[in-house]
Amino acid sequence: MSARGRSRRRRSRSGGGPQRTRGRQQRIGVSFWGDPAKLPSPQGDVRMTADPAAVPRSLGPPPLPGHENAAEHYFAAVYDRAVTTAGALAAAGGLIDPEALADELG
Repeated sequence: MSARGRSRRRRSRSGGGPQRTRGRQQRIGVSFWGDPAKLPSPQGDVRMTADPAAVPRSLGPPPLPGHENAAEHYFAAVYDRAVTTAGALAAAGGLIDPEALADELG
């Protein structure tokens, strides 16, 4: 039978699976993540680095013969993106002031 001849099942928007209640989801989250009251207070000395690749660069060039320069470039881009994302998360979480971050990074 061709693919066109087969009947197609439509999935409902609700997903068709068993529905979970909001209370059950909250209990599962608490048991997984733990009690928020037991968490330590956030540190106030969160700072962004101006050179995210400093530590990996101190280890020497990547062991990719013939591709060291390209690899260093791409790794530096990944490290920079990671620091940028971490800064955005820290600002969203109230750990750093976004205005101070903009001034610090220039």
